[in-house]
Amino acid sequence: MAEFFKALTDEHRSFVCRQPVLFVATAATDARINLSPKGMDCFRVLSPTQVAYLDVGGSGNETHAHLTADGRITLMFCAFDQPALILRIYGRGRPVLPQDEDWAMLAASFTMLPGTRQIFVIDVESVQTSCGWGVPFMAFEKERPTLAKYHAQQDPAERLQKIAGRTKSIDGLPVRVQDRILG
Repeated sequence: MAEFFKALTDEHRSFVCRQPVLFVATAATDARINLSPKGMDCFRVLSPTQVAYLDVGGSGNETHAHLTADGRITLMFCAFDQPALILRIYGRGRPVLPQDEDWAMLAASFTMLPGTRQIFVIDVESVQTSCGWGVPFMAFEKERPTLAKYHAQQDPAERLQKIAGRTKSIDGLPVRVQDRILG
């Protein structure tokens, strides 16, 4: 039932852009496997062989640490409506922070959200589709406003000062931190 592709097709692009949630998985040697859901209109297809997503500060920065250490990443999209489908993007990713040279070009593809800390760019190695028949039907109601509201209430300078010392993941892997205020 599974089918592999070397790049995203127009049909794949249409499918992933309709999904309100995606799941991101990364791993590094001797570290926990990280699996995170993402919403908030954060995903973009940049080309058939490159995608990106906007990352908002939350409970940790494991994806950044894992991509810096290892680079491997898997994104998964599930149809919770018809037709049933699961689409996985396998690739190698890297974090781009506001202080990085290619930030402005990438950021132009997104609407900046309160608490934005980085954009993850993924070079697509392969795309896999499968039936998705085991995924339940669910309806998207609306985004949760809590995280955006939390970040919008913070003073940007205080936020930068607060995160300046967060240079390690929960497993002790190094991460770079944002060093400038957006907007």
